[in-house]
Amino acid sequence: MILNAMCIACIVKQQEESIAAETDESKKLAFIKDVLKILYDNADTESAPVTTEFISAARKRYFGEDENLQALKEKYNRVMLRHEKQIEARVLASADPLAAAIRFARTGNYIDFGAMGDIDDRKLEELLRGAPAEELDAHEYARFTCELKSAKRAAYLTDNCGEIVMDKLLLRELKRQNPCLHIDVIVRGRPVLNDATRADAEMVGIDREAHIIENGTGAAGTDLKRISPEAKDALAQADFILSKGQGNFESLHGCGMNIYYLFLCKCDWFVRRFGLERFKGVFIHESGHQIR
Repeated sequence: MILNAMCIACIVKQQEESIAAETDESKKLAFIKDVLKILYDNADTESAPVTTEFISAARKRYFGEDENLQALKEKYNRVMLRHEKQIEARVLASADPLAAAIRFARTGNYIDFGAMGDIDDRKLEELLRGAPAEELDAHEYARFTCELKSAKRAAYLTDNCGEIVMDKLLLRELKRQNPCLHIDVIVRGRPVLNDATRADAEMVGIDREAHIIENGTGAAGTDLKRISPEAKDALAQADFILSKGQGNFESLHGCGMNIYYLFLCKCDWFVRRFGLERFKGVFIHESGHQIR
């Protein structure tokens, strides 16, 4: 999905805010000019996550390394690990454990330092409490459960730290539903925002549930032109793909693969496109019959 006017305006605003504390106005102006050039050069061909990766590289040239979010990533992994047993018990006690696991995994997508900036811990708790009552599209869910029964291989594209604990519970439930299913979990190849890398996934125990693959890039999404050969092979061989987060949707939607997208609407563009309130969830197939 290539850039649109709303995304371009948002990217420029985010970049200006990211350098607000800098005092060298001439350097700030030069950087913003570079941002505009990168957007101009890529607006017709690239998604927001890929373009933002190019901009991040330019920002480092001007202002040095970005803030290290590792401590925050580990904090939210620990926060969600403390919730794990209680939430798994709620999943297993539900009338439909798979649907419950999907709802909780989707709710975990709130923990996003890219779209959200800061995380409101009280809002996170509220969303987790309400997750079992959130709507799950019946048509898409029926299609997914049918495919799951006969699938031999699946690929699971992760998004953020913290969230990946809920992903682990969904991975576990997928294997309960289909014990013969092989699952490749694809993480970012380099640190970006609070997105999950191999080290983050291993911290929460995803390596005990599935095979982890690094995608080879530092984009907050999945750029099929640039990901690692191993990640490409895993996607190509998968009977179905579960894709978490807005960034993966932005970079993949329109590719034609057998993908189910799972995320919360956190920014104005997604709210408008899907006709949902902020923080409501989406579970939709690549065919996108519900996309407005």
